[in-house]
Amino acid sequence: MVERRSPKPNAGGSSPSTPARGSLLAGLVLSLLAALPFAFAVHPQMADYPSHLARYHVMLDGGQSPFLAKYYSFDWALRGNLGVDLLMVPLGHLLGVENAALLIALLLPILVALGIMAVEWTLRRRIGVGALLALATVWSPSMVMGFANFNLALALALFAFALWVKLEARPWRAMLFVPTGVLIWICHSAGWGVLGIMMFGYEWHRRGSWRALVARSWRALLAPWPLFPPFLLVALESRVGDTFHYGSNPLHFKLGIWIKALSETSTMLDLASVLLLVAAIVIALVKRRIDGRLGWAALLVALLTLAIPRHLGGGDLADGRLVAIALMLGCLAIDARQPRWLMWLVPTLFLVRLAVTCADWREQSMILENALPALEKVPQGARIAAAIPFDPLRWGSTPLSHAGSYATLYRDALVNTHFALPGVHMLTVKGLGAYFIDPSQRVAARPGEPVDLRNFPPAAHADYLWYVGENPVGSLPPVRRCFIALREP
Repeated sequence: MVERRSPKPNAGGSSPSTPARGSLLAGLVLSLLAALPFAFAVHPQMADYPSHLARYHVMLDGGQSPFLAKYYSFDWALRGNLGVDLLMVPLGHLLGVENAALLIALLLPILVALGIMAVEWTLRRRIGVGALLALATVWSPSMVMGFANFNLALALALFAFALWVKLEARPWRAMLFVPTGVLIWICHSAGWGVLGIMMFGYEWHRRGSWRALVARSWRALLAPWPLFPPFLLVALESRVGDTFHYGSNPLHFKLGIWIKALSETSTMLDLASVLLLVAAIVIALVKRRIDGRLGWAALLVALLTLAIPRHLGGGDLADGRLVAIALMLGCLAIDARQPRWLMWLVPTLFLVRLAVTCADWREQSMILENALPALEKVPQGARIAAAIPFDPLRWGSTPLSHAGSYATLYRDALVNTHFALPGVHMLTVKGLGAYFIDPSQRVAARPGEPVDLRNFPPAAHADYLWYVGENPVGSLPPVRRCFIALREP
């Protein structure tokens, strides 16, 4: 059972002790280290990052480039997925598209880590073993793949929950959280949902007793009422097409997202990380060291990963991205004082995973930097069919899967790697849209296996074929005057 704690975030009102301040300093330093992978790559090796860059480029260009105006349209729409896009409007004009996007991407893991520390400090006035374990979830698959708006909303949700707890006795707290909820929903609706679950779990734990279960439930459900206005915005969202389905073999997929909850590139390390975090949560539960103020939220998010579909509201992995959050909240719910030597040992998991991410980024960055000079041979406004091999059995994501989008950024080119589904994305492709959107660039191939491009569909509608990958090319499309194969040396 979840142990009941005092609802007071800072019992007794006493000042934090010197060891507590030391733990806070350590937590802040570790949070800053979360951005270390950016020091090992010229371009961030987040799979979706290049396509986000291209979208920002089209968005900020505003139709000035005749090539971009010919190939793309960008139409703003009120959706719960606008966080970084809105930030890019002022920052992109001020710093340039690449510098602004790099700055935001670099800050995202830091902000999520600092949000973890803010929640822990607000609840307990110290940084404990749970928060240090939770750091291992910062570089989750959603961060590795570059779900920028989602991770921005998650970071804001963590800070907002800490503020909700901090302002518990303030009569004006509810009014402050009306615009706060709208802001987080605009960044990404999933972050808004996570905040609502955290607030409900907190209020459920502190209100009433089990004897008054019905009254307790209604009080807890209504307590986060300041977050309700975005429900109206959800009703106003315009969506077309199939945006709600579980995919094929949902039971197999649900099991997979838990097994791959922290998947990057090291299968054994990722599996061991999940098992370690789950074991820590279970041990704390058995020893009655789970703080219900976050424990109930962790349980609810875990159940949601099983209940909601994979595709929701036009986004993919709606359920998969919540698994790491369930682990994060479960770790944050651990309220147990540990010996100082163990506190020094616990961050090892986070640091080892961080080191693996840095090494992977360095390797993938070298491949990308060898491929990008090919764009110097391409004229402005070319139509480029990007071909990128992917291993269907690969453990983690494919970091270079959207590398072709750099052609739009640097050459105003039409490329087949963008997220551009009408009614789902604000960026759409004119004319040849069916052949020039994600995932048409992907070519299945096992490591070392020659890539067969003879019947690569986008090539029939392109001026250039750009291959980016480590696999050798076994065959190219039929020789035509307009086709040139561009590969890294």
